[in-house]
Amino acid sequence: MVSLGFKITLWLLLAVNLTAFVLFGIDKAKAQRSKWRISEFTLLCWAFFGGAFGAWAGMKCFHHKTLHKKFSILIPMFMLMQTGAFFYFYSKL
Repeated sequence: MVSLGFKITLWLLLAVNLTAFVLFGIDKAKAQRSKWRISEFTLLCWAFFGGAFGAWAGMKCFHHKTLHKKFSILIPMFMLMQTGAFFYFYSKL
């Protein structure tokens, strides 16, 4: 049986990834309308702190930041780090 802490962690990861995905969509919409933008630092922070998969999905779905080397390198790196951390902590349960 899966512990309550593990379930909460999964829900938090889902929320962070969904937020990262939505932020990429909002930034893309604002870019198209030449409005105030979400900073690259903010987008990368959400990706780093658990939202890498949502950020990657947002990049692909909205075709946003896909040509920026910073994003095309860091987001997959964050995905690998988060996958490794997930399996490391899961194996400790």
